[in-house]
Amino acid sequence: MSELLADQPGERRLFLGNEAIVRGALEAGVRLAATYPGTPASEIGDRLYVVSRQTDLYFEYSTNEKVALEVAAGAAASGWRALCSMKHVGLNVAADALMTLGYVGVKAGMVIVSADDPSLFSSQNEQDNRYYAKLAGLPMLEPASPQEAKDMTRAAFELSEELGLPVMLRTTTRINHTRGAVTLGPLPSAPGKAGRFQKDPFNLVMVPAVARKAHARLVEKYDRAREQAEASRFNTITGEGPWGIAASGVAAAYVQDALLELGLKDKVTFLKLGFTHPLPAKLVGEFLARVEKVLVVEELEPFLEEHIKAVAQESGLTLPIHGKGRELFSRLYEYDPALVRGVVARYFGVPDEPGKALAPAGIFGQPLPDRPPNLCPGCPHRAMYYAVKIALQELGVEGIFPTDIGCYTLGLLPPLSMADFLICMGSSITTACGIARATGRKVVAFIGDSTFFHAGLTGLANAVHNNHDVLLIILDNGTTAMTGHQPHPGVTLTPPDYPGRPIDIAGVVKALGVEQSRVVNPFKYKESLAATKEAIAARGVRVLISQAPCHLYVQRIKGKKSKARFQVVDACGDCRHCLDYFGCPAMYVKPDAGVSQMFIDHDLCAGCAFCVQFCECIRPVKGSAR
Repeated sequence: MSELLADQPGERRLFLGNEAIVRGALEAGVRLAATYPGTPASEIGDRLYVVSRQTDLYFEYSTNEKVALEVAAGAAASGWRALCSMKHVGLNVAADALMTLGYVGVKAGMVIVSADDPSLFSSQNEQDNRYYAKLAGLPMLEPASPQEAKDMTRAAFELSEELGLPVMLRTTTRINHTRGAVTLGPLPSAPGKAGRFQKDPFNLVMVPAVARKAHARLVEKYDRAREQAEASRFNTITGEGPWGIAASGVAAAYVQDALLELGLKDKVTFLKLGFTHPLPAKLVGEFLARVEKVLVVEELEPFLEEHIKAVAQESGLTLPIHGKGRELFSRLYEYDPALVRGVVARYFGVPDEPGKALAPAGIFGQPLPDRPPNLCPGCPHRAMYYAVKIALQELGVEGIFPTDIGCYTLGLLPPLSMADFLICMGSSITTACGIARATGRKVVAFIGDSTFFHAGLTGLANAVHNNHDVLLIILDNGTTAMTGHQPHPGVTLTPPDYPGRPIDIAGVVKALGVEQSRVVNPFKYKESLAATKEAIAARGVRVLISQAPCHLYVQRIKGKKSKARFQVVDACGDCRHCLDYFGCPAMYVKPDAGVSQMFIDHDLCAGCAFCVQFCECIRPVKGSAR
């Protein structure tokens, strides 16, 4: 039984912020949850999947975030409490539905978790999704700890039902992946009832005449939401000092640390905001009237700062209010406690004695070496990239490589260097069409299997319909590997009891009108090289499906690892081809060996046997077996 299902109210457990969100949803009686995996939100879906195998909760890994949002909206319209979770850029994909969902409203509580990623730990941009709440006219809560993540999730369902609107729960990486003590509340005891959809087309079908009235309803609900924000227990003023600090999210926790460390508790009035949209203007006005100057602490954009300044202007107050600016806070990257403490000290003119910065422990007193992200040993993507690289070289052709979102994006790095252009999920195919049309050069686009179903189908249909000249390589490793091995519509090797029905990628490609397509095993080097050369030389829309499972996923599901190991024989010269063209992390040169001979680290080697096929100086270790 999942720890998240422990029915022991009052007990304290150590949960990740993402796990706390799941617990809050369970305590609120969630009946349906949907997601497309994306860091830092992935664990929400992963934990809900486990719970769904042990309860009557319906959970799905949806094809993309728009689908997930719409599935959840349908359930909420039918009387089931529903949760939809995604990373920040996922909300871009779901935005079309989001912008109208407030017009339609919900019958049961619906919570939309948007996990922002300050510092871009695993993302292509650093957008601030608080603006989506403002744009869509939806209430928004922002937790500052795992405990608040649980409490706010539960409260968000209640608020959603009271207003008849979906509620955004906006988190950041530091909240999602912090582990903290969480006090358990009671779980619902009554079994869930079947949902019921009541037809009401003149309020639920957003044709223009209906939408005009619905927009007016949304504005009225917004005013009610503002009243809720004024009374919310998540918005508090503490302290009675003449200096003011306003903060939300994890930045509020950093402020609390800074006040303690700088000894400023008696000098600062602290406005901690958790229900941040609509902003509680009356509470903010009360706060501003009590202080002489204000520092606004928030990661990314000046969302609160601008709103607080507007309240000050409307109240006729002229006190200094600052947040972003030189010598203050940046709009870039995530903050940390030392940074916040330093800015607080400078702004209020108090001494700061920063402690010694913590650094990763080294070996024998030496700092740890840099470790750039890299495709794993035995990764099928590396094998396919190598085939493309050699095929182009043998044909005497220079290629352009639009790529996509996934672990294969690491093909960007030398020695593979197989990524030239990237915007977002699914952009590889469509940008390839534009580049090929504009330049007339050979364009080879890469997209993963999960991303192909997420956002690649329409691009491929467009390429066929408009007669573009591109080669698309679908890197099918059988899972959504980058975010933790979640299943997708094309997966065949699935977690235990997974109920999803697999869809054949080759069949989909053919159904979309592609006449030149082929499935290859990238670990069969001669086969994949010949197929790649043929596809590059052809014209029109061509698709190669590089099909071999992620070996880490196979090991995880089947619980076994290849025992095959390989070594470099003494005849190895100084060509360095394996390093300069293939670059498996298991291959290395000993700096103190006195020669440039290559070696293979048997602890890292995955036993894929690909290197044996292109280098005669690599041989199996006696006694090892695949």
